[in-house]
Amino acid sequence: MKVTPETMEATIRRYFAACNAADHAALVSCFTPDAVHYFPPGLPEIPWRGADMIARKWIWCVENLGSQWTIEKILCSSTAPEAVIEWTHWKRKQDTALRGDEWYVFDKTTGLIGEIRAYYAAPADPSVPINELAAFDYHGRGYHLSHDDSR
Repeated sequence: MKVTPETMEATIRRYFAACNAADHAALVSCFTPDAVHYFPPGLPEIPWRGADMIARKWIWCVENLGSQWTIEKILCSSTAPEAVIEWTHWKRKQDTALRGDEWYVFDKTTGLIGEIRAYYAAPADPSVPINELAAFDYHGRGYHLSHDDSR
């Protein structure tokens, strides 16, 4: 399989749809078996290693936090099997959200995700409803303002 900007974007969008649907098989199908998802410090059991673990952890988030995710921006490389996105993680049961970026590395042979490195826009602060960059005009830049904002 040739990894192109179009195939990387399609895989990322398929991955987010599988996360939102809490679909284990669809999630696993987005990753190489030995994929790794890295996170900033503070979460238990990180990094998540293996397609099965990544799938199980996101399903747990949907079931326990009411998690849903929106993709805000995607940028795919034309010279390397890599992409970066901005996202919002809506934790509906807690009525909070977290914004951040992820760097994706794709397997050159299969086109599947081999690595994700997550970066949060701000430290998780339980006293605010949405964790995001201070003074950034999310509304003016067209970002989702709620989990059901379907623009």
